Amino acid sequence: QLQLVESGGGLVQPGGSLRLSCAASGFTLDYFAVGWFHQAPGKEREAVSCISSNDDSTFYLDSVKGRFTISRDNAKNTVYLQMNNLKTEDTGAYYCAAAETDSDLEQDRIAYWGKGTQVTVSS
Repeated sequence: QLQLVESGGGLVQPGGSLRLSCAASGFTLDYFAVGWFHQAPGKEREAVSCISSNDDSTFYLDSVKGRFTISRDNAKNTVYLQMNNLKTEDTGAYYCAAAETDSDLEQDRIAYWGKGTQVTVSS
């Protein structure tokens, strides 16, 4: 079965850390551009970080630069999002998505979506 499965969400205090995982099955994630998307309550989903299918170059939304790091583990067919110094505004559902090219990812031509994992940042 071709799918992406996210894990690693949870409840954390402001300033804390979480590592989200996006595991692929049925296809090789290294061949795809991968993005992490955040949907805050009542807001639209937006891309917070992406990693290229070509050279593993990365993109970060300004609000997460210096706090979040995206990376691949090809042996585990998984992409991670390390989230440090979490803020209350980081609360929401996090989805990973895979697209065949960087351009496809930028233009929302997504091949696979995960079902999401919930992150709650609260004291």
